[in-house]
Amino acid sequence: MLWTCKNTLLYLKMKQMKKLIVVLICLFSLQAQAQKVNDKQAILNLLEKQRTDWNRGDVVAFMQGYWKNDSLLFVGKSGATYGWQKTLDNYKKGYPDKAAMGFLTFGIKKVELLTKDRAFVLGSWNVKQEKNELKGYFTLLLRKINGAWKVVVDHSS
Repeated sequence: MLWTCKNTLLYLKMKQMKKLIVVLICLFSLQAQAQKVNDKQAILNLLEKQRTDWNRGDVVAFMQGYWKNDSLLFVGKSGATYGWQKTLDNYKKGYPDKAAMGFLTFGIKKVELLTKDRAFVLGSWNVKQEKNELKGYFTLLLRKINGAWKVVVDHSS
């Protein structure tokens, strides 16, 4: 009889452990899902800040959303440019003042988290100037660096 009681207690403890493991897996899964939502929102917030900075005519503030590194890659109509400073210089050359910068809007088509610290964004951009309208599409690769999302590759056309 003692053997049966021990087996029964062991069986009940194992069932409780299985339930606990299932609950823990669910909690971790929910926490991971919540983190994805937070990261996607942080990326959207970054893009919105860039848009707002652009529309204020502040290219330097706009560039804070990019990785401040010589390995930053920007691909545009003139080809590939490496480096944060060179990208900033190109923006300043192409958009020398607030009138040239116009009013920027984004149409975000997709934000996809590739890993916990890498993301892909697909979108459209539109700049309305006084007498002209520029528009195109962009793909971005972002990395979470020191807890902040930064654009590390930008292909805009």
